[in-house]
Amino acid sequence: MRPDGKRVKGLTPIVSIIPYIMPQRYDAQNTVTEYIDEEIIKSFIREKRRGGTRLNHMAVMMAAYYKAVLKNPKLNYFIMNRKIYERNHFCVSFVMLKKRADGTPDETTLKIYLQPNDTVFTINQRIQEAIAKNTESAYENKTDKFVSFLFSVPGLVRFVVWLARNLDKIGLLPRFIIELSPFHTSLFITNLASIKTSFIHHHCYEFGTTSVFLCMGKPVPGYAAGNLDKKMMPLGVVMDERICTGYEYATFCNDFRYNLRHPEELELPFDGSAPAEAETPAEEQEVAAV
Repeated sequence: MRPDGKRVKGLTPIVSIIPYIMPQRYDAQNTVTEYIDEEIIKSFIREKRRGGTRLNHMAVMMAAYYKAVLKNPKLNYFIMNRKIYERNHFCVSFVMLKKRADGTPDETTLKIYLQPNDTVFTINQRIQEAIAKNTESAYENKTDKFVSFLFSVPGLVRFVVWLARNLDKIGLLPRFIIELSPFHTSLFITNLASIKTSFIHHHCYEFGTTSVFLCMGKPVPGYAAGNLDKKMMPLGVVMDERICTGYEYATFCNDFRYNLRHPEELELPFDGSAPAEAETPAEEQEVAAV
């Protein structure tokens, strides 16, 4: 058993053989463009702000996605060395922009873990805490420090990456490396709308276990999405088709769309438990990533 998941057994022959036919993640990528109703999301965010709670788009998107995954758990599967694994947690990686001491832009990668009893508010709080901690120009998170160390020794980066790839293939990559790696994640999400940029279809990394990459783009007039009356936000979604069937992907997408059309349902714990007490930071910071 890997530190981050267990092997899925009892699969049908056709599902089991697909990773052998398409052993590389980039060979198994499907892409789709979704358009979500920006007015619904903005209205929900404004309503919460009037009540004293500041949310951002990233939190709503993560909450809607994760709630849909809880109903469709195969979206949290991943492929490693032609084998299908079920991840034993759910995490999201994203990139935030920050400034160096000299004022030039920089970026760092963050990863947060979600729980079934989360709500859009607790997810928002977790995002804001991670951003606040990493905003300082002099601050380096554990991932940044580890990478800086690798580059301090000539030739060490190439060796460590080679070793990590091979250990990952046989399930022996240490847990602390998996936790440091933004590429070992349930979902990689980027918000190009926050820097007023159009969406892209971003590849899923071959290194690591990323099975889905979601990119939020700058909202566009409704006619671009076949809806003349509303402003729409485009989402570029790239998926590893080997983790589940097309029918299961379609079912997940329907649940995901429903959650985004009814964001008020994200206010309660996704597992139906009693809401936990949590304070949402007073100031919102939209997450920017490239």
